[in-house]
Amino acid sequence: MSTDTLTKWTIDTAHSEITFKVKHLVISTVTGKFKEFDASIETDNQDFENSKITFAASIESIETGNEDRDNHLKSDDFFNAAEYPKMKFESTSFKKVGDGEYKLVGNLTIRGNTKEVELDAEYGGTVVDPYGQTKAGFDVTGKINRKEFGLTWSAVTEAGSVVVSDEVKLNLNVQFTQS
Repeated sequence: MSTDTLTKWTIDTAHSEITFKVKHLVISTVTGKFKEFDASIETDNQDFENSKITFAASIESIETGNEDRDNHLKSDDFFNAAEYPKMKFESTSFKKVGDGEYKLVGNLTIRGNTKEVELDAEYGGTVVDPYGQTKAGFDVTGKINRKEFGLTWSAVTEAGSVVVSDEVKLNLNVQFTQS
């Protein structure tokens, strides 16, 4: 990527959300989000292919709508926010696979464990907002296994049902502003 024509984009946190879903007791889904996060894109072309994408979220900002559950997630049973305050992602490739469709591959680090993940990204387009700022939007989705990242807490009900599933669905609806 040539730095001569490099365009930088920063996340518009007011118009973005980082959420996750996980099955609870196998019968229902709990949704959570990160309230504090940062992300950037560096690209040398108009269609964003081969862009460098970075992302970080504050573990302390996790919110699921239940304070006790939030505190449990921040504890050593799960994220251990005291020792590992950030979840981070750095792309290794961003390939166009269809009209507005991309495969985003990169290294995700949670709780000091780094694993390669592959996510689907849908490009929503680029527009100029009423204030003259150029904006680009993406919907990014994927799944990870929480245990691969050291989030191994587990419990089983009397009937043998798993309390928290291993699979976590990620959904990032993000808008970037050209710097």
